[in-house]
Amino acid sequence: MGIKLYYTTVTASRTVKSQQADVMRILESKSIRYELIDISVGRELCDEMRSKAGNPAAVPPQLFNEDQYCGDYSMLSEAVEDDTVDQLLKLA
Repeated sequence: MGIKLYYTTVTASRTVKSQQADVMRILESKSIRYELIDISVGRELCDEMRSKAGNPAAVPPQLFNEDQYCGDYSMLSEAVEDDTVDQLLKLA
């Protein structure tokens, strides 16, 4: 599967929870299949997400096409507004 969504099931942040739900809703509304990767399962998954994103402070949700970084919540939201989601996710 191409699109990977790094997210967490363990967070006290309402913002993170809301953003994750929005990303999933957007992907599902566009019939884009994706794999969920829960970084709360192990520290190595969080480190992997941050390394791939090129940002040591990155927080979920983060999107990738295989191992290519596509963006975070704000980048996806902007792509929805601009109708460029396929390009952001490297599907086009």
